[in-house]
Amino acid sequence: MKKLIIYVIVLAVLGAVFLVPGIRNSLKDLFFPIATIENAVHIEADDYDIDLQGINVPSTNMKNFRNKPVFLNFWGTWCPPCRKEWPSIQRLYDRRKENIDFVLIAMKDEEAAVRKFLKENNYTVPVYIAQSPISEKILPKAFPTTFLLDENGRILIKEDAATDWDAESIHQFIDNIIK
Repeated sequence: MKKLIIYVIVLAVLGAVFLVPGIRNSLKDLFFPIATIENAVHIEADDYDIDLQGINVPSTNMKNFRNKPVFLNFWGTWCPPCRKEWPSIQRLYDRRKENIDFVLIAMKDEEAAVRKFLKENNYTVPVYIAQSPISEKILPKAFPTTFLLDENGRILIKEDAATDWDAESIHQFIDNIIK
């Protein structure tokens, strides 16, 4: 009888967690705190002021990506972990280019090497080479370094290693950002 009561209580709690919107949303905010990040590092307007030479897209300034969610990746053709994560970045781009801006900045690289890499692999993700200094807040210390910024310039993700950017958890994270 005690076991039956315990099972009923557990089922009632689980039902409340999954069916009551207030509880479900509280748990979602706890485990996916995108909307509640208060102490996240902010990228200020001056930090966005980076002249970008377009490799497979028109040249622009990083300021044009303010007030939008941005996938910002620093990489190099000379970097094996960078090359390893490129297929997943391309898949993420193919699925999410309508929801989030992609800015991939080739570092310590020659334009010809970048063009060759993109062409050989049929990559279409927007790639740039920085033509002006990069703010210390986002200047990478290791490669690859990727930031996911929300429309307010908050750094929601900073990853300093090769990552599967097409993982379902990343898509869920992006879904929460673009709500």
